[in-house]
Amino acid sequence: MPPLLPLLLVLRSRTAHSYSRSVSSLVTLLRRRRSMATVASTDPASPTNTRVGWIGTGIMGRSMCAHLLNAGYTVTVFNRTLSKAQPLLDIGAHLADSPHSLASQSDVVFSIVGYPSDVRHVLLHPSSGALSGLRPGGIIVDMTTSEPSLASELSAAASSKNCSAIDAPVSGGDRGAKTGTLAIFAGGDESVVQKLNPLFALMGKVNYMGGSGKGQFAKLANQITIATTMVGLVEGMVYAHKAGLNVELFLNAISTGAAGSKSLDLHGSRILKRDFEPGFFVNHFVKDLGICLKECQNMGLALPGLALAQQLYLSLKAHGEGNLGTQALILALERLNNVRLDNAVASKPSA
Repeated sequence: MPPLLPLLLVLRSRTAHSYSRSVSSLVTLLRRRRSMATVASTDPASPTNTRVGWIGTGIMGRSMCAHLLNAGYTVTVFNRTLSKAQPLLDIGAHLADSPHSLASQSDVVFSIVGYPSDVRHVLLHPSSGALSGLRPGGIIVDMTTSEPSLASELSAAASSKNCSAIDAPVSGGDRGAKTGTLAIFAGGDESVVQKLNPLFALMGKVNYMGGSGKGQFAKLANQITIATTMVGLVEGMVYAHKAGLNVELFLNAISTGAAGSKSLDLHGSRILKRDFEPGFFVNHFVKDLGICLKECQNMGLALPGLALAQQLYLSLKAHGEGNLGTQALILALERLNNVRLDNAVASKPSA
């Protein structure tokens, strides 16, 4: 019979060797799974691997979200006014009672709300905000036109939770939202934007602008361009009217020349019909231009065209016209000149 002590030593050695091999195998397995998860996390979004949350179902958000539902994505929505979410519920969306609850059921959360304060509340509120309910690896996409500094703050907050945040404001108005032809300005991690491309493609064309906040800077530059273009459009219309031209014929004539623009295409006929239904609210445009002026001050930039446009739009708000569409700028120019384009279409040139 072998001595007891040597036998115990042999058994302990074999046990230790077996334990070491088991630990080594477990570590290898975990590494493999982590590697597989990393690969999976970079897979493009699809209805089979991505649950979507959508916060904000107003004029723009409702149409944008509908494209995702129609493409087969599982979508959970949240909106403060339930009636505005009802059309999406009717075509298969689920309803959440808070941004936190919505995010806990989602892999990607989109938001498109009114003001930076709304963005902060629905995304960053410590108990009810979406980020507080999002699992590690989740993505927040804020499509509100907001402050670049807030986009950077959101990105940092998301990173601290092992999540990602993309700023992706849009341009194209209600028509672009309905037809899925929006221009999307994306800022943040480019690989995350690429992962989201299948979702963005349902809403329009995504343009990667750079790191966090660059999407917002691009949208603000876009708003500056639109604001001064709109001033030129309505001034040209008032001038043509005062000169005795048929304004409808005038707009048709310039639409194919150098003065043609998307603003003319979207708003020219609406102005002539006195159709001021909002594709984009004056109130929200005043907010956007205010952010632009604030950023100009930070940069030491003087943009007098922007300042003038902001004042004209602000005058609409002062007259109680903030809930009209941005094409209502014609009202400010009519008041300044004591004219009205009511008969702009009626008169035809004589032979």
